[in-house]
Amino acid sequence: MTLKPPSVSRRGLLTGGAAAGLGQVAAAAPATAATAADDTGTATVAFHGPRQAGVAQDPPAHAAFAAFTLAPGADRAALGRMMRLLTDDAARLTQGVPALGDTDATLAVLPARLTVTFGFGPGLYRAARLPSPVADLPKFSIDRLQSRWSGGDLLLQICADDPLTVAHTQRMMIKDARPFAAVRWVQQGFRRSPGVQSPEHTQRNVMGQLDGTANPRGGEIDPAVWNPDGSSTLVVRRVRAEMETWDKLSVTDKELAVGRRMESGAPLSGTLEHDRPDFAVLDETGLPKIPDFSHVTRARVEDPRLKILRRPYNYDGVPDASGVPDCGLIFAAYQRDIVEQFVPIQKRLAEKDLLNEWITPIGSAVFAVPPGCAEDGWIGEQVLA
Repeated sequence: MTLKPPSVSRRGLLTGGAAAGLGQVAAAAPATAATAADDTGTATVAFHGPRQAGVAQDPPAHAAFAAFTLAPGADRAALGRMMRLLTDDAARLTQGVPALGDTDATLAVLPARLTVTFGFGPGLYRAARLPSPVADLPKFSIDRLQSRWSGGDLLLQICADDPLTVAHTQRMMIKDARPFAAVRWVQQGFRRSPGVQSPEHTQRNVMGQLDGTANPRGGEIDPAVWNPDGSSTLVVRRVRAEMETWDKLSVTDKELAVGRRMESGAPLSGTLEHDRPDFAVLDETGLPKIPDFSHVTRARVEDPRLKILRRPYNYDGVPDASGVPDCGLIFAAYQRDIVEQFVPIQKRLAEKDLLNEWITPIGSAVFAVPPGCAEDGWIGEQVLA
């Protein structure tokens, strides 16, 4: 698909002089939803709407989470200019249309279900002199947080089924943000490639566990994830897997720590992955089949409105000289309210989850996810306009 770019300059967007023309720019990009008839490369996800894309949709295979620190002196007006520019390029790229000034336009024509989701950290609200709907998480005893993976004033979650699409979009977005903010950290992750498994299969992490079995589904998603105005919140945690010691465990020991079968994901009290865990069932010795210290027990949430939507991605870095792996999970969790939903779960996990012996949180950040926008609007206008 070829689309002639409208005559709006990048310099005009940066200076705010072209704000009136942004509606025409955004409207020029089609917003077709992905269908089963699309092939992997040309499939698109609508960018515009009352809620941002990249949250409730089936996660694509590849992701980059890029966090930024705002430049000193960045005020509300500057942040508005930045978000107009980022929104315009994201709206184009997600539909397979090159961004304004894209010198490698051929890299933009295969969106592969590309989504770009924006998050605002507490620092952005401070810069805009506005109250923040999110605050840094409390300290948990299991945390070994590193500054190079933590915090951030602005987040871009870039997801697609093609890693080259993710890389190109990341580069364009960073170029957009450069006059306003510096890159704080980038975390790149992956899931199963398209076609390897059907979308309804639950993601496996690098430790071999099915990750996300207890996610809200169907009608549970909206009350758990979305506020009435179309906003949400996001927690991003980088969790290192201690594979050298995990590999020494027997399958039985791993299953007792998790509370589920490694092969099927079924709770130890059941036979199928989505069987409801029964924490009262005892084994032949009179002990609970699902131990009180298991991850499933500590993470359980009975009220659907208090569930979190896990959207995790694996990461696999370079092993050290002795071959010890650097791998784990980029744990992305969406929910209406971090304090009401995420924090109680994490407190229970920190207190008594046996799985803590083999996982270490080394990064943490929180973001408000503003509502989506119409074709003549921009992400964050409800906050920054």
